[in-house]
Amino acid sequence: MLLKVLALTVGLLLASGVADLRAADDYKHGPDSNRQDGVPQGKVTQHKFTSAKIFPGTERDYWIYVPAQYDKAKPAALMVFQDGGAYVNEKSDFRIPVVFDNLIHKQEMPVTIGVFISPGVVPPVKPETKGRQNRSFEYDSMGDQYAKFLLEELMPVIDKDYNISKEPALRAICGISSGGICAWTVAWERPDQFGKVLSHVGSFTNIRGGHVYPALIRKTERKPIRIFLQDGSNDLDNLHGSWPLANQEMAAALKFSKYDYKFEYGDGGHSGKHGGAIMPESLRWLWRKD
Repeated sequence: MLLKVLALTVGLLLASGVADLRAADDYKHGPDSNRQDGVPQGKVTQHKFTSAKIFPGTERDYWIYVPAQYDKAKPAALMVFQDGGAYVNEKSDFRIPVVFDNLIHKQEMPVTIGVFISPGVVPPVKPETKGRQNRSFEYDSMGDQYAKFLLEELMPVIDKDYNISKEPALRAICGISSGGICAWTVAWERPDQFGKVLSHVGSFTNIRGGHVYPALIRKTERKPIRIFLQDGSNDLDNLHGSWPLANQEMAAALKFSKYDYKFEYGDGGHSGKHGGAIMPESLRWLWRKD
């Protein structure tokens, strides 16, 4: 009898383990992440930019999404994405142009211009060598350097062609992993410019000192920032820290300091699957009018 009980217990544990493994990152896109008949489509254009001042010599691609409803006579909202290629691609987890089209059409978010920026690359000195990636320095560093790059170098180029609102409540910034902590840093340093943040599996760990944010949030007067955090229990755990714990600490600090925040904690890993699946929900919450 004891052997039968043990065998049954082991079987149940194994079955439970298999179910857990299947559940991790098992996220599906809803209708707002797919093309729908009768919905006007915005236009995406690709561009290149070379920094002359903040990250001198670095080169990067960036994309601009302009919704079909955009009217130059009326200031549009703005949403900036780090690791822009991961967000602007309609075949990626995030499918932002599709989601924007659908939500703008349903008036569940404002008419919004999207700016999707790749991290900088330092060109190679010799033709046979590769360029040096500047991503971690730009995204994981504390301080206002990336915010200055964005506001003093890149956005003035875009502002020449588009009428974009200067109201922080109509300006959002987003990113995944190191891009997630970068998005928060920009708003933290310049809440007068960005009042909304969306972070996917944000790297609030000790890569370049970002693990201090929960303490800073608790000890600093609340800033006018609305933030949506997403992470999963199977996210990274390495020498830089635990991503799940770091995001839970961020959420706890935001709650303590009475921020307007939402934390979606699932069972996913370090990917865009969960964040992509809930992107419409995230944007509706972020852009709500109350």
